[in-house]
Amino acid sequence: MRRPVAWVVAVVLFVEGLGVAALQWFLGIVVDRQDMSLAGLDPDVMSMSSKIGGLVFGAYFALCGLVALLVALRDRAPAGFGRILLISAAVVHGLLGAFAWGLVGWTAFLFMVVVLGLIVLVLMTYDAQGAPGSEAPADSAPDGGAGGDGSPAGGSPVTPPAAPTTP
Repeated sequence: MRRPVAWVVAVVLFVEGLGVAALQWFLGIVVDRQDMSLAGLDPDVMSMSSKIGGLVFGAYFALCGLVALLVALRDRAPAGFGRILLISAAVVHGLLGAFAWGLVGWTAFLFMVVVLGLIVLVLMTYDAQGAPGSEAPADSAPDGGAGGDGSPAGGSPVTPPAAPTTP
């Protein structure tokens, strides 16, 4: 069964990455053309750092979108670095949402919270146990997955039996 939430998250993160990169690039051009300076900083350095920061941040969101796209294509939970990347994107959206409330307004806050919720939804709905084609976990068996003798469902005991003793 395909879950559309990962597709939505992938598209949103790709668009957000492009938007962040374009906005930072535009701000870099504005600083460069107005020859503005902040506390004696070189305007060229400010312009270039804004452009580079926008490209790096946009690439980060695009990489997170790629992870979400892979989750959607494989219909499996993200693992390893991909999972860490999506968790970090959720944290970033939480922080950006908190800043957006005070600096930009409630609409930007609402957007950040919606994206945060979508990322968390991807992380929570694609769990390893509930993946399509996987069998029920061993602890769902009536006897806790253990055989009649207390051994695991595989049939081998956890510890070897005690050696016989002679009287």
